[in-house]
Amino acid sequence: MLESTQSDRTAAPRLLDVLRQTLRVRHYSLRTEQQYIYWVRRFCAFTITGTLARWGLRRFSSFLTRLAVEGQVSASTQNQALSTLLFLYCDVLMLNLPWLDAVVRAKPSKHLPVVLTRLEVAAFLAQAGGPYAL
Repeated sequence: MLESTQSDRTAAPRLLDVLRQTLRVRHYSLRTEQQYIYWVRRFCAFTITGTLARWGLRRFSSFLTRLAVEGQVSASTQNQALSTLLFLYCDVLMLNLPWLDAVVRAKPSKHLPVVLTRLEVAAFLAQAGGPYAL
């Protein structure tokens, strides 16, 4: 039993434990920590074989593309997954991989806000009656 205790002490820390520790040292919120752990788990499940350092741009971009195409996630969700993976590689694993600069971020769709002019608001309020009149 003593041997198992000693081997546990010398065992390398798990990836998610190192991720949690790095996030906490940098004072990230608990919700951000939960989301980063979620995305790292999904990425690791997607890329079953190999090591993190060997998963190149093709695996990285295919994961993000699969999120957008098959998962139909929004651009902001895809960017959140990308930010998580960039944090994992650069800040947790401290790997300086040149292909990370080539990763393309998804662009959100452009929606123009619908805003009424002062004249339109005045006309609307003039039409309002009963309990809706001001």
